[in-house]
Amino acid sequence: MDKDRIEGAARQVKGAVKEAAGKLTGDAKLEAEGKADKAAGKVQNAVGGAKDAIRDALKKD
Repeated sequence: MDKDRIEGAARQVKGAVKEAAGKLTGDAKLEAEGKADKAAGKVQNAVGGAKDAIRDALKKD
């Protein structure tokens, strides 16, 4: 598993926590930061998945 996938998943969790904390406290800035972190985590996770797929394809040859 690529490190980007791990870091991306962690970033998504961190973003979800921030977003929830922002909603609970009524802090729109914190909520927006959480949403941004979640989105960035999804992208990073997807990049890691692509790297894994390429690496697996190259190993088969």
